[in-house]
Amino acid sequence: MAQFYSAKRRVTTRQIMTVTVTDLDGSGQGVAHHQGKTLFVSGALPGEQAEVEIVEEKRSWARAKTKRLLSSSPERVVPVCPYFGRCGGCQQQHASPELQQRSKAKALSRLLSQQTGEPVAVAVDIIAGSAYGYRRRARLGLNYHARSQTLQMGFRQAGSSDLVAITHCPVLMPELDALLQPLHQVLSSLQAVRRLGHIELVLADNGPLLVLRHLDPLSEADRQKLEQFSHSQQVALFLAPDSETLEQVVGAMPFYQLDGLTLTFSPRDFIQVNGELNKQMVARAMAWLDLQPTDRLLDLFCGMGNFTLPSGKRVENVTGVEGVAALVAKGTYNAALNNLNNIAFYQHNLEEEVTGQPWAAAGFNKVLLDPARAGAAEVIPHIIKLAPESVVYVSCNPTTLARDSQIFLAAGYRPERITLLDMFPHTGHVESMVLFSRI
Repeated sequence: MAQFYSAKRRVTTRQIMTVTVTDLDGSGQGVAHHQGKTLFVSGALPGEQAEVEIVEEKRSWARAKTKRLLSSSPERVVPVCPYFGRCGGCQQQHASPELQQRSKAKALSRLLSQQTGEPVAVAVDIIAGSAYGYRRRARLGLNYHARSQTLQMGFRQAGSSDLVAITHCPVLMPELDALLQPLHQVLSSLQAVRRLGHIELVLADNGPLLVLRHLDPLSEADRQKLEQFSHSQQVALFLAPDSETLEQVVGAMPFYQLDGLTLTFSPRDFIQVNGELNKQMVARAMAWLDLQPTDRLLDLFCGMGNFTLPSGKRVENVTGVEGVAALVAKGTYNAALNNLNNIAFYQHNLEEEVTGQPWAAAGFNKVLLDPARAGAAEVIPHIIKLAPESVVYVSCNPTTLARDSQIFLAAGYRPERITLLDMFPHTGHVESMVLFSRI
């Protein structure tokens, strides 16, 4: 419907102001203050003065975007990626990796202090690796653009479902990045080009693999093209006609090495995106728990055994509990593959009551938990009943970590060590690990 100007129509303009940024929050937004209100400013770094525009306003805070920088921080860097600012994958390539890490560590410590009501008594350590070329897994959207008759392949824009078509991604491991252009070419040549869903790329220790989600059955000619691509690029090929089915077409099942062990996995199984940081994280957890041959370890939210299996090399017995049946089966298989006969895996939804579970009544003197973003509030009371001498909590959400920490503190546990895991450089994701010890 056409709209016409009316003198009665209320015309509003967004407020523009000049501010000085004093801090960077955990998600990479600059923090400033104006007239008693906290401003979260995208695109600005600590020490910079910027002309900003308010895009969202609440009673005590507001969000703003940078319109123009009036001064520049020495820790501002030129983004490596040509798509930065449009692609929603990275938010912090304009800040040095060291600034990103310090800001996340500071935000984590501040949040823990606020939620627990007492200052964090230990410094937040930082484990970091390469800021680029670290992602061993990625999912890229596919969209056929009818007007230009071209296939778009890329990541979503920030705050949008629209794709940013890419030919290069510097945070991907080089082996995966090198596949993007030839992969786009072969997909564009398929008869089914208009009916493709997405692709998943994974770099296993035995080579890269590709999962293609297609919405209609593929013709024999299309399958042959994909198989030829798989052989020429030495990529394992899997086809997914729906969300449940996975057809292994070319190549072996993937695996990765960890602590001298071989962990096989399905292309759809969860594995840590940053393989190098995962090794450092597991090694740190093993050291913190100080595992001894007589220890009995309970590993909750264990997945397919990323911590469970390395622990099994060191202790009397390990019990792993996971809610996803396929991961429990994979963990059991990997334990047998590595001749670890002292590990038992159980399936249970840890958001539900655990008292009646066969493993719940067993004695454990040490516990490790690695929950999803929702945290572990439901199962922590049971952990406390077990009275373990030490607990390692691996977290992908500082908010639920801070909430759950209150339960441990009330039960007589104290955070002895805290580590920020820079698992996702250039993003707002904050991964961390805390060692709680019983007083």
